[in-house]
Amino acid sequence: MSAPEVATFIGDVVGSRRSGDRQSVHDALLAALADAAGRDCVVDPGRITVGDEFQGSFTTLGAALAATLHLRLALLPAVDVRIGLGWGEVSTLDDDTRDGPGWWAAREAIDWVKTAQTKGATAHVRTAYRGEGGPDPHAVTAALLTRDHLVGGMDDRARRLLRGLLTGRTQRDLAEEEGISASAVSQRVRSEGIGLLLLVEEELAAVGADR
Repeated sequence: MSAPEVATFIGDVVGSRRSGDRQSVHDALLAALADAAGRDCVVDPGRITVGDEFQGSFTTLGAALAATLHLRLALLPAVDVRIGLGWGEVSTLDDDTRDGPGWWAAREAIDWVKTAQTKGATAHVRTAYRGEGGPDPHAVTAALLTRDHLVGGMDDRARRLLRGLLTGRTQRDLAEEEGISASAVSQRVRSEGIGLLLLVEEELAAVGADR
């Protein structure tokens, strides 16, 4: 019997060895993964495996893509992560070991991210996708390059506004929380790529939903 096809993600913490408080990084990552585990379409809740590496899987690539952005936004600015996503069959060998084309595709993707982020043009890259027989990796990666570049160029307030809007908060609620006017929030949504990212996420969340 063949293993199921799923959207697998493999991630790790950027610059974790340089952190002065590894315990706080670990605790923040655990909390963010627990939040991601409560999302729709979870197959294998995100868990820390070895060191600061973490893995998980979803039934659709769109659900995995949405979860990875929420994970980054929950951790920034104190902690940043890079994530590789893969589509394909994945077998569970034991509680901590996965294998199969989907898992190796995710491993290939995160290895690519590690190289890409060292180059000037792709310094903000933190997410990539690889896979055969699933959604087109070229189209998805093009969207992820744009998403990561926009998120990487935002200040902390813009990221908080993005996260709030993605979770259903209103601009008025966020304005009160930030201590700024509703018009200031609206202006930032229009001018700093937040509105565009909300549209990008709508499209990415639907990837693979019809499979």
